[in-house]
Amino acid sequence: MSKRQVVAQAMVALGSLNVIIAAALHLSAGYPRVSAALASSNLDAMMANAMRSVFLIIGIAWITIAFISLIAAFTRTRIRRALVLLCSLSLLAQIPMWVSLMGWFIGNEMITASGVLLLCGALLLPPAHRP
Repeated sequence: MSKRQVVAQAMVALGSLNVIIAAALHLSAGYPRVSAALASSNLDAMMANAMRSVFLIIGIAWITIAFISLIAAFTRTRIRRALVLLCSLSLLAQIPMWVSLMGWFIGNEMITASGVLLLCGALLLPPAHRP
């Protein structure tokens, strides 16, 4: 295994770990606070449930992105670079909207760092050799 591949896999592993930590914080610390705020609001029950669902879906999507990136980076598939690149861009594409709506905070910064690590890792992954 080349040094380039080791560095690429390390970057993907760190980025994925950071995404998993961000998702865990989002789901364990954020979700209960959002649920409590929605329960005490006068928002329609269907809208409150939709907000809870969106909050859960985001955390689950981040975990899925992290595991797809890890699997792609540590297996010798032809599309591994494209998969990790797609995962990184899917994280980075969310940032402008969040910053415009909520401003900068630790959650945005964690996802941005993860996206950049995954992007760098994807670009460093050596192409898989065809059989």
